Amino acid sequence: MTTVAQETGGVAAAVRRFPPVKVPESELDDLRRRIKAMRWPTKELVVDQSQGIQLATIQALANYWSTEYDWRKLEARLNAIPQFVTEIDGQDIHFIHVRSKHDKAIPLIITHGWPGSIIEQLKVIDPLTDPTAHGASASDAFHLVIPSIPGYGYSPEPATLGWDPVRVAKAWVALMKRLGYNQFVAQGGDWGASITQQLALFAPENVLAIHSNMPGTVPDETLAKAIANAPPPAGLAGDELHAYQQLADFYTRHLGYAVEMSNRPETLYGLMDSPIGLAAWILDHDKDSYEMIAPAFFGRPGGLSRDDVLDNITMYWLTKTAISSARLYWENKLGFFNVVGVTIPVGVSAFRHEIYTAPRSWAEKAYPKLVYYKKHDVGGHFAAWEQPQLFCEDVRATFRSIRT
Repeated sequence: MTTVAQETGGVAAAVRRFPPVKVPESELDDLRRRIKAMRWPTKELVVDQSQGIQLATIQALANYWSTEYDWRKLEARLNAIPQFVTEIDGQDIHFIHVRSKHDKAIPLIITHGWPGSIIEQLKVIDPLTDPTAHGASASDAFHLVIPSIPGYGYSPEPATLGWDPVRVAKAWVALMKRLGYNQFVAQGGDWGASITQQLALFAPENVLAIHSNMPGTVPDETLAKAIANAPPPAGLAGDELHAYQQLADFYTRHLGYAVEMSNRPETLYGLMDSPIGLAAWILDHDKDSYEMIAPAFFGRPGGLSRDDVLDNITMYWLTKTAISSARLYWENKLGFFNVVGVTIPVGVSAFRHEIYTAPRSWAEKAYPKLVYYKKHDVGGHFAAWEQPQLFCEDVRATFRSIRT
């Protein structure tokens, strides 16, 4: 593992080492007890997932979670990574900070989403900070910062209102400056995509370029029709029509979790009390992710293994952040996929199984300085986690355009 930056002077006083993760065994015993005590519903009355997360899948997950899954393996991985905490705007922010050994590395901040966490990015830390060990060039190296959004993972939940994506982005600028990075690049998917775009909008003097795997490229008329499940605008064909159909399906059949969290996040008490309830809620994020994850619990892993999935769910459980993370939806006043007017250089990765696969034509109109675009035949919503090699290749290619 590449070593962390050594903060000095006033920065050292502001940045604190995050203590090693060591969950009491009693908490893991309680988790297993609660899983085994689950009161199961009857099997769904359909042969597909149209009624939700299928009983066979969640029972297979529960069996593995309660009998074989080993949280201590993830603990060891986390404790081998340099982690820190610093207070910004009255809020403690937890973050990973790994500096590259390569002289020309540039600072990169990567932001996770929901229902993700810093676990999404663990597989890309070494390839991005030490590219020569992974078949890439030293000139592609990054100093990497991976923060936990407030209310997620090891960033405590905000004690005050107002922590929306805009405020988070402003905190990220303060964080990067505190670490000595007055200019940097940024990457994100899901909430991370929204936060990263906000960085580009209000801090273009600091943010040299961004990369997104869930970009905001959808024309207003097209997005409005997709949300209403109306016929597509005239003239859509090919990749644009496919993207419209993906969006219409998502808004019509698969957005229930976001509607509840946007309106009544505090009502989700069951996610704090039932690990199975939490797991099912997280697995139901989007159709394609579920279809990729479910086979892993029947011996057919795809981009994510059983341990990958349960590492993330277990972090939510142990950090008690199911509801605090949901409040970000309540705070948010921004759209997810609409064009917002980013003018700095942008790279886009269009993965086939993302909520929508952004067409090049939309990306070119949304981002006047589009410096990189690549459409992938594999991969979905959790790009860095599921397809780390493709993700790293795209990130490197995007930011080559601003290296000097």
